[in-house]
Amino acid sequence: MKQTVREVIVVEGRYDKNALSQVVDATIVTLGGFAVFNDREKLAFLRRLAEQRGLIVLTDSDGAGFVIRNYLKGALPRDRVKQAYIPDIRGKERRKRAPGKEGKLGVEGMKPAVLLEALRRCGATFEEEDGPAERRGEPITKADLFALGLTGGTDSAARRQALLKALDLPEHLTPNAMLEALNLLYSREEFLARAEVAQETGNF
Repeated sequence: MKQTVREVIVVEGRYDKNALSQVVDATIVTLGGFAVFNDREKLAFLRRLAEQRGLIVLTDSDGAGFVIRNYLKGALPRDRVKQAYIPDIRGKERRKRAPGKEGKLGVEGMKPAVLLEALRRCGATFEEEDGPAERRGEPITKADLFALGLTGGTDSAARRQALLKALDLPEHLTPNAMLEALNLLYSREEFLARAEVAQETGNF
């Protein structure tokens, strides 16, 4: 049984996310490696997640991983971010033909027990151990997005972009990513109220 982690976990890429999602039930956000350096929208999104949920940064133990980690340390509120470190283990991930430049395994190559230990050491909040998860009422659903004309219509993509801009969220989130982000940041009541205001003011 996977353990639930309350904080949002930030990793470098999708293979890291895949490995971690086998171990814990958590919201996992990928940075796209060095692409995050030039992605102001994603950085603003991470700041909001840090303030509301708390973040755990889990990058590879090589030089590139530490460049990304140090960048995030300077860009995000330190009191809302925990740093999780994997050990230096030499080897090669199965999908790669050759080891990385430094010959170390990344997050995707770590055993589940090692990833769990890294999260424990950084002070991750495991729901089962620290009491029941916070109840936030009914979640925002795909039906809500459809009812607001944000999916399923000819101008849905434009309406999504307009609403995301009004909510100070990345404008190019896919419908599924948008739904995940909204549920992280708002209760259903809060979201519907904000969407109504945005409609009334002509923002979407």
